[in-house]
Amino acid sequence: MKAKIVAILLCVSAPALAGQDHILVGLDNTMVFDAKGKGYREPGHDSLLELDASNPGRPKIAAQLPLSNSIQGPPVNLQITPDGTMALVASSITVSKKDGKWQPGNDNRVHVIDLATDKPRLLQDVRVGNMPSGLAISRDGTLALVTNYASKSVSVLRILGQSATPVAEVKVGDEVNAVAITPDGSRAFVTKPLAAKVGVLNIFGNRVTYNSNDDVPVGFNPYNIAVTPDGLIAIAINNTAHGNSASLTVIEAGGPHPHSIDTVPLGDGPEGFAIGPDGKSAAVILLHGGTSPHNDWSYHRNGGLIGLRIDGRKVTVQRGEIRLGSVPEGIAYSRDGNFLYVADFNDKLLRVIAVRNGRLRDTGRRLKLPGPPASMRGLAQ
Repeated sequence: MKAKIVAILLCVSAPALAGQDHILVGLDNTMVFDAKGKGYREPGHDSLLELDASNPGRPKIAAQLPLSNSIQGPPVNLQITPDGTMALVASSITVSKKDGKWQPGNDNRVHVIDLATDKPRLLQDVRVGNMPSGLAISRDGTLALVTNYASKSVSVLRILGQSATPVAEVKVGDEVNAVAITPDGSRAFVTKPLAAKVGVLNIFGNRVTYNSNDDVPVGFNPYNIAVTPDGLIAIAINNTAHGNSASLTVIEAGGPHPHSIDTVPLGDGPEGFAIGPDGKSAAVILLHGGTSPHNDWSYHRNGGLIGLRIDGRKVTVQRGEIRLGSVPEGIAYSRDGNFLYVADFNDKLLRVIAVRNGRLRDTGRRLKLPGPPASMRGLAQ
């Protein structure tokens, strides 16, 4: 097979104002995945990376801010407000030394980041529930929801200007790790990995309610979720267990009673997931056991990327899989939807994928990152 010549791009620009085309990447230098599987090392070296994707085919590094965050949980623990002036970043865990080993514990902070200046800066830390794992900001930028895995709750934050204020914590009865808000802001969906369900939240301004009778049964270990831009369906990504075929569940998002309407097989270890801005396509990262110990039967060094076609309520898998690096996690679309960015945790690389009529093609362009990318996201849309 003819070898590809791949250019590795290390592009660091002068600091720039955050805008509509910026993307955030959480760099986790505390958790490691090596031959023994998952482990931890001395904390204090995590950071937040700001990418400038104004030239979407050639993103570049705009700024970097020391900031705790983690690969623990789905890679959707951060997001930029719709006006591009502020970001929220959840910090899931703390790490401290016990009996001579670095051990994790629960964190309970959401960092509020100023993106309106020439360099991002920490404005405040908001206290939420234990192990905040995923978050979502409403399309109008006035509300954020944070899933607290260990507290089995969802924190409600009111956003005003560049401040975020906790106004409620809604108990949902089970561990939750990802959340998606419908475009009209009236409803949200939360994944319950251990219960194999998706919870439904009703939103009335800053008041959020939950009823367990509205839970939607899905596949095993739902780990990520997103809603199409038209609000017609939600798609839950069911991670299943390493080495086994997983699936996605299509949920009717509108009407008085959200419910599952289809299940689609995916492959091994889906985790990173994003829907394109036009709502007609999506992409899913497959881990292929990359976080397992290397002597485990499910371990494969390289992950993969598959495309989805969305036609109304129908979701189908596109043919072909793009080979990725080791432990791919974060994924985000450019604002115009013509490019997709995928980040390899162990390889510290960002890959640029072209999107044409929903089809994915590896451009061969790579951006070397200054740390392991744990999560990635752009503006709330």
